[in-house]
Amino acid sequence: MAYSVRHASGGEELVRLAHVNKVYGRGERATEALQDINLTIKSGEFVCLLGPSGCGKSTILRIVAGLISASGGDVLYRGKPLEGVNPHTTIVFQAFALFPWLTVQENVEVALKPLGIVPLERTKRALSLLDRVGLDGFETAYPRELSGGMRQKVGFARAMAVEPELLCLDEPFSALDVLSAESLRGELMELWTSGAIPTKAILMVSHNIEEAVFMADRLIVMEKGPGHIIADIPVNLQHPRHRKERPFLQLVDQVYGLIAGKTQTEAEELGSMPGEPGGHTRPLPHAPISAISGLVERANEEGVNRIDLPRLADDLHEVLDDLLPSVQAAEMLGFALVESGDLSLTPLGQTFADASIQARKEIFAVRIKRVPIIRWILKLLSNQEDKRLNRAVFQTALELEFPPDEAERQIETAVNWGRYAEVFYFDDDEDVLFIELPESALANAPAAEKAGPDKKDREE
Repeated sequence: MAYSVRHASGGEELVRLAHVNKVYGRGERATEALQDINLTIKSGEFVCLLGPSGCGKSTILRIVAGLISASGGDVLYRGKPLEGVNPHTTIVFQAFALFPWLTVQENVEVALKPLGIVPLERTKRALSLLDRVGLDGFETAYPRELSGGMRQKVGFARAMAVEPELLCLDEPFSALDVLSAESLRGELMELWTSGAIPTKAILMVSHNIEEAVFMADRLIVMEKGPGHIIADIPVNLQHPRHRKERPFLQLVDQVYGLIAGKTQTEAEELGSMPGEPGGHTRPLPHAPISAISGLVERANEEGVNRIDLPRLADDLHEVLDDLLPSVQAAEMLGFALVESGDLSLTPLGQTFADASIQARKEIFAVRIKRVPIIRWILKLLSNQEDKRLNRAVFQTALELEFPPDEAERQIETAVNWGRYAEVFYFDDDEDVLFIELPESALANAPAAEKAGPDKKDREE
C-alpha cells in the first residue's frame, strides 16, 4: 500500500504536560500513579505511550482529554491551562462502546447532536465518514450485525465526526482478532498519512511494541512504581513501514531492551523483605507457573545462546504485557538472563527445562525461598505455633508498600507459586496460609489435631 507521508517536525504545540503527577486516594491509602511527567505533542505528530500495565499510560491519556485532573503540575492545551473536558479531543477505547439500539449511521450522528449541528449536516458528515472507513452500505445495520473490526470502525468514525484536533486511542485494536486489527491499523494509517481526516495529532496507548513502531512518529516509553517516562524515541522511518526491514527490527529491539531491561545484580534482584526499614521489596511478576515453564521450555528448544525477545514474542503470539511477567519471573528465579532485549537461559534454566515434573517442583522451591516476599511469608508462618496465618494479615502488611489492588495480586501470585512448590499451602475454606507440621510435631499433637479439622470439630 502506498500513500503520502505527513511531516511532524515544526508543527505547532498542542499539548504540554509539565511536571505532572497523579495521586489516587488520600492519607495512608494514597497511591502515586504518575510522577514528574513532562510531555509535548505537536501538530502533525502520532505519539504512542508504551510500557507495562500499571505504568499510567491510560491515566495520561485521560488527563490530556480532561476526563480526570492532574494532582500537580501544569496541563496546557495550546498554551492555556486545561480546565474540565478538553473540547478539542475525543477518545476511542478498546471496548466498542456503541449504542446497540442505534444503527451504524445513528451511532455516528449521536456524537454530533451536542454540537448543535442540524440533522441534514449530521447525516451528510456521518455518511462521508462511514464511506472513508469502508462501511459504505452498512449505514442501516445494527452493531450486533457487525464483526468486531467493523464495530471498531464505527467507533473511529464517531470519534472523527466531531473533527477533533487530537485523537486519543486507548488500545483500540486489542479487542480485535489478529487479522481485523492488522487491517484496521493499515486503514487508519492511510487516512492519517494522506490527510483524509482533519485530525492534527494522534496520541495512542499500546502494549504492542511492533504496533507502535509501525504507526507512530514518537515512542514515549514508561516504567511503573510510580509511572514515569524513561525514554522519548523518534521513529525516523518512512510510511508505509515494513516489519521485516532491518531498521524496523532494530527499533523494536531497542524498545524491548528498554522495557525488559537488563538482569539486575543479586543485591538489586533480591531487594528487601516487606517491612524492613529503608528497604525496597521487589514485587513478584504476575506470571502463572505454566507461562514461566512454557517460556523456559521454548527458549531451551531454540538451542542458541541468545534469543531475540521480539521474535520470541511473535513466535508465541504474545504482546508485551503477556510476555514480560514471564521473562521477569524467569530472571528473578535465576532461569534466564536479560540484556538489550535478548534472553539467554542459565545452566539452571536449562536444567529446569529438561527436568521431570517433580524435579521442577524441587528446583522451583529452592529458588523461590530466596525471593523476598516468599521468604517473608515463610518467616511469619514459621513464627506461629500452629504455622498458620490468615491471608488478610499478609495483604494488610503488603498494603503498606503497594496499592491495595496490587497487594492483593502480590499475595495471589505468592500463594500460587508457594502451593506449586509445596513450600506452604492455602486453605480456601478458612482463607489461611499454612506450613505443614513435621511428623515429629504431629506425633506430640492432641489426637483431634492429628486427625484434622473434621474429627476435631466432631469431638468438640
